[in-house]
Amino acid sequence: MPAFDDGQEATVPPTTRRVETDVLIVGSGPAGAAAALFLATLDVPTIMITKYRWTANTPRAHITNQRSMEVFRDLGIEEQVQSDATPHALMGDTVFCTSIAGEEIGRIRTWGTGADREGDYKAASPCLPVDIPQTYLEPILVRNATQRGTQARFSTEYLSHTQDSDGVTVQVLDRLTGSEYEIRAKYLIGADGARSKVAADIGLPFEGAMDIAGSMNITFKADIAAYCEGRPSVLYWVIQPGSNIGGIGAGLVRMVRPWNEWLIVWGYDIEQPPPAIDDDAATEIVRNLLGMPDIDVEITGTSLWGNNEMYATRLQSGRVFCAGDAVHRHPPSNGLGSNTSIQDSYNLAWKLAAVLRGQAAPSLLETYTAERAPVAERIVRRANRSAREFSHLFDALGLTDAETEEQMAAAIEERKAATPAGAAKRADLVTAMELKNYEFNAHGVELGQFYESAAVVSDGAGRPEPVRDADLFHQPSTVPGAHLPHAWVGDNRTTRSTLDLCGYDRFTLLTGVAGEAWQDAAAKVAAEFGVPLDCVVIGPGRDVTDLYYDWARLREVEESGALLVRPDKHVAWRAHSLPADPQETLEAALATVLGRTTG
Repeated sequence: MPAFDDGQEATVPPTTRRVETDVLIVGSGPAGAAAALFLATLDVPTIMITKYRWTANTPRAHITNQRSMEVFRDLGIEEQVQSDATPHALMGDTVFCTSIAGEEIGRIRTWGTGADREGDYKAASPCLPVDIPQTYLEPILVRNATQRGTQARFSTEYLSHTQDSDGVTVQVLDRLTGSEYEIRAKYLIGADGARSKVAADIGLPFEGAMDIAGSMNITFKADIAAYCEGRPSVLYWVIQPGSNIGGIGAGLVRMVRPWNEWLIVWGYDIEQPPPAIDDDAATEIVRNLLGMPDIDVEITGTSLWGNNEMYATRLQSGRVFCAGDAVHRHPPSNGLGSNTSIQDSYNLAWKLAAVLRGQAAPSLLETYTAERAPVAERIVRRANRSAREFSHLFDALGLTDAETEEQMAAAIEERKAATPAGAAKRADLVTAMELKNYEFNAHGVELGQFYESAAVVSDGAGRPEPVRDADLFHQPSTVPGAHLPHAWVGDNRTTRSTLDLCGYDRFTLLTGVAGEAWQDAAAKVAAEFGVPLDCVVIGPGRDVTDLYYDWARLREVEESGALLVRPDKHVAWRAHSLPADPQETLEAALATVLGRTTG
């Protein structure tokens, strides 16, 4: 990489073969770049390395859900992401068809764009989902991380590491010069993907299997706006004899940029040698799935990848942590991959910062596995289950038992028949399409992370029983361990989310007018612990007002009670009412969360 003057004095003489930092991150994907951004924002000295010369060169992940957008809002980059993203309104008419120009089998309104679900999404968060390909998102994360202080080293490969009681020594290779050197860090984060060498080196235990199915991506450019503007979506599923995802006759045409950049997902038998597809063969596949035999197509790339069903049951070993695809490996169903990766790092970074500053005991870092490993398992199971649920659609169409392309075509055609068999097929299609809500409107999976660990002080209430399907619907709660509910608050000039009241660089105590005594308690506890802790009083005549009285309905504690919110916006502890000694009560709660003793 060319040398440049960033205005900072070099901390290592140029002849030294060892570099030192607080945190070393291996990988610049969503998990790694996000971790670098979060740590840099918290002023933690950080180096991020990747063996590649730049960020992602294929679109890969793209659905960015509300929880990730909340994270970007918190870090001050929400508008940057939105400016490069396809907005929510253009995401949702997921189409099932025989080709893009051919007959429709049906549509489903997805990602909360339907009238029956949009209210759920808007009530749950100040942000809406967007579609931003990984090729656009990663540079935003890397740019902001480096602007805030991360040292990014491309073409730098992780080789091995050893750890001791004080830190981790990592051997790396400069792939440009062929020289090796050491980076000495206090902590190491392995965000190096689904075939993570860091995870292998620390012997993380895994459940499941890799490469259970094979897929090929074909990226291309073609202007098909005429077939998409009236039914805007990021996903067009083509059920067509001769296509072969899962061996059943289906292909996916995914929008990369509306409406002239696309990606096709094309399945192959993982037990057989991988297919070799040249531009001519790729063009034929594209034209077949589009149903446009003469359209001009520019093939921009092909790549192979395996569908996985594997998750780690432990995410750390000593001073080494793994995040992202390194610990949860699954197909792209539900759009959970990059989102969960970003949220892994959001959970871990503030804890590392607190321990490095002496604000928390090292035991706080053990809560990373306790909190995020169950999330990894849930999303791997959900994504793979969603992928398998396509079989219900194929069954409804009568494709499962068809042996030839002609039989498949006849089975699809039968849905039009004014016969008992045709009527039964149409009824089965209704049921099969409704089932796909578990992939495309799984709001509870997207937002429903609930933490149980030593960094959460239970009040004995336990996680509330869901009143609706827990995968499809998000149920807000302030039970310790839950994510802080969103409500619009503010004054006669500004409107903010309750999430906006709680910064990533501090703990926040939320209370009401009757709980103003918490303010003095919070100031004293913050000074005693040396931990940033703000107290926000929500109520009439105060800086923050409950504008729609939504917060009164969501807080689940009395007006004099309080919620202690962690930097990652999860409720750490709550008091249902004002105790006799709020300072002593708050001291005990914060000490427990941070793994510290009082007195």
